[in-house]
Amino acid sequence: MPDMLVKLYNLRNSWDFILEQKILGIEIRKPVGPEKRLVVNWVEKNFFCAWASETDVAISNKPISCFIAIKERELIGFSCYDATALGYFGPMGVQEIFRGRGTGKALLKASLLDMKLKGYGYAIIGAVDIPEFYKKTVGAIEIYESSPGILKTCLKI
Repeated sequence: MPDMLVKLYNLRNSWDFILEQKILGIEIRKPVGPEKRLVVNWVEKNFFCAWASETDVAISNKPISCFIAIKERELIGFSCYDATALGYFGPMGVQEIFRGRGTGKALLKASLLDMKLKGYGYAIIGAVDIPEFYKKTVGAIEIYESSPGILKTCLKI
């Protein structure tokens, strides 16, 4: 799976996608300290152990580099950056029953806009399995010969 590159300087400085989710009863925000274990455990239960580790790193970063999506005080999605390596977006996931409502797009845009506001010019999305989503949503382009990417020397997960 290839890595993709996003030109953060082309992103609009607009948080409209947060309001669009709010209309659906979904809150997009960063987690606070007491929620760390809840979020990490939820990611491990609903996705992968490796993603839980990356989420732990993102929530431990100062400032936090993780966003969560909440509906009726229940976690339904998350996104992280600067978790695998600096400048990398991911992982990201939305609980299957809540997909198709724009929540994944909102989480992606929240993380990327946060990166832009920190001063990043570009973001790398590692090991992309659905390139069309990223192309359409944020204009990401495939990085030539980027597979297997940064994780090629990683311990077997």
